[in-house]
Order: sequence, then structure tokens, then C-alpha cells
Amino acid sequence: MEIGECAVEKINFWKDKKVFITGHTGFKGTWLSIWLHRLGARITGYSDAPPTDPSLFHCCQSNQLLHSVTGDIRDSGRLEAAMHEADPDIVFHLAAQPLVREAYRRPVDTYATNVLGTVHVLEAVRQNALRGGAVKAFVNITTDKCYENREWLWGYRENDPLGGFDPYSNSKACSELVTSSYRNSFFHPDRYQEHGVAIASARAGNVIGGGDWASERLIPDCFKAICSRAPLVLRSPGSVRPWQHVLEPLSGYLLLGQRLLEEGIRFGESWNFGPEDTDARSVEWVVRQFCSLWGEGATYEVQADNRLHEAALLKLDCSKAKLALGWHPRWDLDTTLVNTVEWYKAYSKQENLLEVCREQIRQYEQCSS
Repeated sequence: MEIGECAVEKINFWKDKKVFITGHTGFKGTWLSIWLHRLGARITGYSDAPPTDPSLFHCCQSNQLLHSVTGDIRDSGRLEAAMHEADPDIVFHLAAQPLVREAYRRPVDTYATNVLGTVHVLEAVRQNALRGGAVKAFVNITTDKCYENREWLWGYRENDPLGGFDPYSNSKACSELVTSSYRNSFFHPDRYQEHGVAIASARAGNVIGGGDWASERLIPDCFKAICSRAPLVLRSPGSVRPWQHVLEPLSGYLLLGQRLLEEGIRFGESWNFGPEDTDARSVEWVVRQFCSLWGEGATYEVQADNRLHEAALLKLDCSKAKLALGWHPRWDLDTTLVNTVEWYKAYSKQENLLEVCREQIRQYEQCSS
């Protein structure tokens, strides 16, 4: 199936589908909400208040696009009540503590959010199924860092061992294990005719794009440095990551969600959504390109900091998604950075950022691989 056909199919497919998103006030959650609203879905979001100020959620007034429920993912009672009221067709679980270095500072909170939070969402799905509710699919959004990183030159595949050196990476590996356990224990494929719920997980690379203001992330730090008229300080300039625009994995989540709802257990597995190997670039390369695209006032300097362990090399093998789902990356890293710089310049000019997001989504949908 061609990419253009996939885009049209999704537009028709998601109209009036009931979608429940945890973490809808975050960077990826907001982009996903905007896209699903464009596709005609009826969205309920469950999340804490936006994690940053400013935030993409507020900049785009995304509360007007969906029914927003403020709640902690660790509050199982409130979460279950919200899901019961929404009675969605599909659940996308994005709520998380997503920062590596923050997890070193707050490991207990990180595990409570990323591991027990996943338990709470899956338990809410299980209770919905026991009541004969509408939920037919669940997608847990984790990370490429859930793998046991051996600094390989080749990409990790879905059947490679899970692990994670640091608390964040390990917590997301645990979240994957929780998902697998619930699938085997309560939503086993052999009993699909009884429960009718398909369970999958999605592992993405390092996402970038307009509207991210998280601390200690590369692109937000670039923009903050430009605003303060100071050079960006790089602590790990040689680290290589699978960089991709936020719309890349989101397109994978939407396609995976569609397949789960259409065909159920056939796609109830784990899936990688990453860029082509040529877009696995060093931190310094990305910053150099960002500064060049921005122009005057964008500079950086290197001050290596190795006190906290972070992987130096990480790649994903996305062959499975390409072959089985028909998913392919559409924007290379150069295009990704052009669109990211364009978004932040629009923010600086106080343009309508919801329309900027919608236009970038439209361009992405029309782009062939």
C-alpha cells in the first residue's frame, strides 16, 4: 500500500472513533491529539497539567479539540473512572516521566509513573473489558531505550533483549514487560474471541519537532540558548541517536492502532518506529545543522560531562514495521530540522501555532516515502 493511500485510508478510518490518550498534555500527546482531531476522532485525554511552561498544549489551545481530564496516572481510581466514562475504542498510553537525567534525580517517581502507571492503564482496560466495554485495542508507547544497549553498530530488533542501564531506560523496559504480562495473562491471543482486546507496544527513536520545551532535551535547549543569546553547551557531542520528527512515530502509532482495530491479534506485538540508518547522527551534527538553519545568534560550545551514564550509540531496526505494516519514514533529518526551525520561528513571531501544526501534518500526509 502506498503512503498516500495510507493517509486517505486513515482519514476515513478514524472519523468518529473514540480515542483515549494518556499524557495528552505532553509534547507527543499534543501532536497526536491535533492529528486525530484533524482525522475526525472523538478524543478524551487523561493527564497531569502540561509539564512545561510554555507548552505545546497551551500554545495550540488543544483543550478545545478534546475532552481533557486532569489526573495523575498513579491515581488508579480516577483513571478507571475516566476511561469508564469515555468508553473508547482504543487507548494510546503516552503518559510517562520521559527524561533520562530527571530519572537519576527522581528514580522512585520515575518507576512509579512509568511502571505502575502502565499497570493502572492496563487494569483500567481490563475492567472495561470485564464490563463489556468498547475498548478493542491498546498501544503502549515506550522508547528505543528499553533495549539492553550493547552499543551495536546495527539497529535493535523487537526480539532483542530488554534491559536499560539507567532508571528511565529500565523503567520503560519494565513497562514493556508489564504489557507482555497483561497480554499473556488477561488478553491472550488464543482467547481473543472471549475478550476482544488487542495489545501492542511501540518503540520510537529520539523525537524532535516544534513545541517541545522539556528540560535537558537537545532542540528545546537550542531554542532556549538562542532566546538567551548564549551558546548552547553540549555535554555529549559524539552521542549518536535515531533522530526523527515527532510525526514519524505518530504515523506509526496511528497505522498500528488502525490495524489492531481492524485485524486484532495479528498485530498485537511490539513494533519499532525509527528513521533510516542515514539519519542516526551525532548530537553535534544535529546542533550544527539547527544553528545553520536558524542563522544569526545561534551558536554552541562543547563541555563534556560524563558523570551520568547515557548510551553513546543507539539505532533501531524498523524492518518489521516496513514489511508487516507498510510503514516507512517520510521526512529525512534535513527536512525534519527545517520544519522544526520553522515552527520555533513561528512561535517567536507569535503566529497561530495550531495552524502551523496542522499545516505541517498536511505536508507530512502528502509526502511520499
